[in-house]
Amino acid sequence: MNVLLGKNITVKISIFIVWIFHACGLIGITYGNKDWFIAFTPVNLFLSFFLLFVTQNELNNKNIISALSIFLIGMIAEILGVNFGIIFGEYQYLDNLGIKIFGVPIIIGVQWILLTFITGSFSAYIFEKSKIKAIFFGAILMVLLDMLIEPVAPEMGFWVFNSLKAPIQNYIAWFVIGIPVQILFHNGIDKKEHTFSFHLLIIQFLFFGLINILAL
Repeated sequence: MNVLLGKNITVKISIFIVWIFHACGLIGITYGNKDWFIAFTPVNLFLSFFLLFVTQNELNNKNIISALSIFLIGMIAEILGVNFGIIFGEYQYLDNLGIKIFGVPIIIGVQWILLTFITGSFSAYIFEKSKIKAIFFGAILMVLLDMLIEPVAPEMGFWVFNSLKAPIQNYIAWFVIGIPVQILFHNGIDKKEHTFSFHLLIIQFLFFGLINILAL
């Protein structure tokens, strides 16, 4: 796929950096000092987020408003979930994701933007002629990623459900909330960047898939 081959030097460098960081993290968690590498998860997420925006085709007020709206939707949903046990089920965040607001790490709001953008970019490419299909497929991809993250989240010090296992309610909520954030992405980002987003999406599936198999 030509879309995987970046033409812009910034995109190429960003792709190289994000692959190296995740490869080092995977090796470190699997064969090295697991706790030390897991503690750097917020740094890795912020770096990925920064590179995602550096590689965007354009940055304007519309894009920024869309990203901030996704951040707010994600954070509000998480705050309601953590403090009232609604939406996702009863759970709480642990200590490896950094500074919290009302029990929710700020990085989680950033993660909502990150996941929405990379899944939305891929779905927009696959369903170029159907925005509705792209929106629903993007939400499905978000759920699939969450299904890989949930089993390893407690061991990595991210979050834990009171039931020790994510309930079906969690995945339904991810899909339901995924729809409006995908709508914000598809309507708010006119010139979508595909190359870096595709690589980061592949990395996310590989990283958490391999962590499930090898490390925990």
